[in-house]
Amino acid sequence: MGKDGVLGLILFLIVLYGAWFFELGFSVTVTYDNKALIIDGKKRILQSGSVHYPRATPEVWPDIIGKAKEGGLDVIETYVFWNYHEPVKGQYYFEGRFDLVRFVKTVQEAGLFVHLRIGPYACAEWNYGGFPLWLHFIPGIQFRTTNGPYQAEMKLFLAKIVNLMKEENLFASQGGPIILAQVENEYGNVEWAYGVGGELYVKWAAETALNLNTTVPWVMCSQSDAPDPIINTCNGFYCDDFTPNSPSKPKMWTEDYTGWFLSFGYPVPYRPVEDLAFAVARFFEKGGTFHNYYMYFGGTNFGRTAGGPLVATSYDYDAPIDEYGSIRQPKWGHLQDLHMAIKQCEEYLVNADATHQSLGLYLEADVYYRTSDDCAAFLANYGSRLDANVTFNGRSYFLPAWSVSILPDCKNVVFNTAKVVTQKSVGDATFASSASVSELSLSTSPWSWYIEKVGVWSNDSFTATSLLEQINTTKDTSDFLWYTTSIEADEKKDAFLLIQSLGHAALVFLNKKVIAFGYGYHDDASFNISEKISIAQGSNTLDIISMMIGVQNYGPWFDIMGAGIYSVILADLKNAKEDYSSKEWTYQVGTEGENLGLDKTDLANSSLWTQGSALPVNQSLIWYKSTFLAPEGKGPLSLNLASMGKGQAWINGQSIGRYWSTYLSPSTGCTTNCDYRGSYDAQKCQKKCGQPAQILYHIPRTWVHPGENLVVLHEELGGDPLKISVVTRSGQEVCSHVSEDDPIPVDLWNPNSDSSSQTPEVRLTCDHGWKIASVGFASFGNPKGDCGTFTEGSCHADVLSIVQQVCMGKQKCSVPVSTGILGNPCPGVMKSLAIEALCSV
Repeated sequence: MGKDGVLGLILFLIVLYGAWFFELGFSVTVTYDNKALIIDGKKRILQSGSVHYPRATPEVWPDIIGKAKEGGLDVIETYVFWNYHEPVKGQYYFEGRFDLVRFVKTVQEAGLFVHLRIGPYACAEWNYGGFPLWLHFIPGIQFRTTNGPYQAEMKLFLAKIVNLMKEENLFASQGGPIILAQVENEYGNVEWAYGVGGELYVKWAAETALNLNTTVPWVMCSQSDAPDPIINTCNGFYCDDFTPNSPSKPKMWTEDYTGWFLSFGYPVPYRPVEDLAFAVARFFEKGGTFHNYYMYFGGTNFGRTAGGPLVATSYDYDAPIDEYGSIRQPKWGHLQDLHMAIKQCEEYLVNADATHQSLGLYLEADVYYRTSDDCAAFLANYGSRLDANVTFNGRSYFLPAWSVSILPDCKNVVFNTAKVVTQKSVGDATFASSASVSELSLSTSPWSWYIEKVGVWSNDSFTATSLLEQINTTKDTSDFLWYTTSIEADEKKDAFLLIQSLGHAALVFLNKKVIAFGYGYHDDASFNISEKISIAQGSNTLDIISMMIGVQNYGPWFDIMGAGIYSVILADLKNAKEDYSSKEWTYQVGTEGENLGLDKTDLANSSLWTQGSALPVNQSLIWYKSTFLAPEGKGPLSLNLASMGKGQAWINGQSIGRYWSTYLSPSTGCTTNCDYRGSYDAQKCQKKCGQPAQILYHIPRTWVHPGENLVVLHEELGGDPLKISVVTRSGQEVCSHVSEDDPIPVDLWNPNSDSSSQTPEVRLTCDHGWKIASVGFASFGNPKGDCGTFTEGSCHADVLSIVQQVCMGKQKCSVPVSTGILGNPCPGVMKSLAIEALCSV
């Protein structure tokens, strides 16, 4: 065995037994220097990914975490969600999706580390940023500043979580997986609004965290004034230019956005993997050593957990693992290759500083030397328009625009961020492919309904001679607040009704009939309604149901941002105005159906429900109930609510979230093929313009059972439940297209070997539990098109039988792109291999 082989064996044994010791719970020390985190004396390059435990069910946590590990992650990062862990002051909840200890132990069982972001402010597009609403009502409290009542509660919760982790031996020094903790969150973005109180608060938060003695480093993200020894970290789409506030701290990136969150009324944002990989490679090129994807798995905002205003139920985030727990290709695979390439450079990156070389305009090399003839290099073309050929160490290299090439031995390119050679999925979503997707219509299912009363529906209503702010009134026990008053008229007349609201939406009734609907949007939830109305002689009833869609979760002083109606004016046709804002109003919190508990399974057979053949459709404020048989198999499930208006849905008593199918995104602003080159922002790459943000709603498999399953909907505006369907996927269509001049798979590269002498491969992998059932296309030559549309080119060798022999019945397979195996249909021409296959049970 040569020297390289011995070194490789030693490295393998260190990794193997390091993971073994970690899984068995042996204690390790975690410190840091100016280069990296140091775990048990070893400086580490760490790839991390955000996975929020409440956004998935506990039964699928192991699968999601396993896919993250397989994708090359070392660390799982999560927030802690105060509002669900302490829903009532002093009463704690750590069960079900909120079983934090179980989640951390699940990560440990997979052999990964944990970064626990305790906060306790989370943001995370989570309701009220993770704060419990009861906190808002403590006398004299001011959030996130030097304020005694707030600091007392924050200190108690921080201690509660830290002590819980200690009791379960979950910190690294106790043999657990937690190597990092975070206090506060992105406070530097809003600190200016809090003045001196904010500056003092930062110091207090840091001191409070350190006094908890976690024995692991603490971080503050987006906090340039984080006091030592707290590590300040970067959040953003790019962090290569970030510098810590002390030369003793490592360069860390806690939020690299894999896409962006979705809001009702907006197009669906996505981020090309070429740009994401470019950002990651640039960060490590410039000395970074800890990097986290936000999100690696986004999941679902079940129930009323979504933040506000108007954050959608899907929190997919265009993450490498999609909302349903399926691997998103090519994003997952391309990043897996990137992680392997960076790991090859680890010993250079953590022990040396970069030597910078200019290679031309927007062209550069950063080289990390271990000795004068032993180095790793990053070659970058950070121009957004022109590809380039560069010369480095006497060799020529091609650099596409907006790309980085990684050379672990300063010679061979093992990875280029713009060259995607991993497999792809047909379509761009879990249910995009028609070949393996089936829909179960609920049109023949027996439907029942309950029409709610408009306005005051119980004797616990109350009155006030002013318009009340909604959150202070409902305390977020419901999305709804009824405002009811009377309009007296001596004669029948027409008038204009002018309503102003802080948000988020409102449905208006005059004499119990709908006359108007108004709503805001995520960036500005306030709105006005101006409606011409006909007033009858005598007494008229005006009922307004104000609707919340998530409590505000971000911004300076966001905790006191209000909602609800603040002005009601009646103007006659001569513009004479009467202000009703100070009239007597009657208030009712919530809706009648909520109070009755119509979403609960124990009312499924109640006589409250009406049954019959004349199902009311396009009816506002109505509850629907039906049943369905869950499709067989283990494929992902969703409820297609394209035919509905706005509301919330439950499966077997579990809320799968809010829906709003009638709120369409703008018809412009989307791109068919978004150019990854150039700086990315959340509006650059969008799809589904002129469509609802979301029509498919995730049903966790663990929430359904054999036999009949109960579906309940609270429809606020009007829709047609007969057009609802349950959607599943029984297979997966995968494809790949690799050329003879593409890089070899990163895991085949060996130090000091010449990769140009090795052969690229087409690799296909089915998701866990599925195998390759058929091969629909296989051509070696110059095939045309893309996934789902491949056709034979002018140069073609039929290699279908070869591919079938190698791949059929297997969960994964690889086919070398080699004329020696596939034949040579056109000598002297650069050829490629394209394959499409179907995975199923």
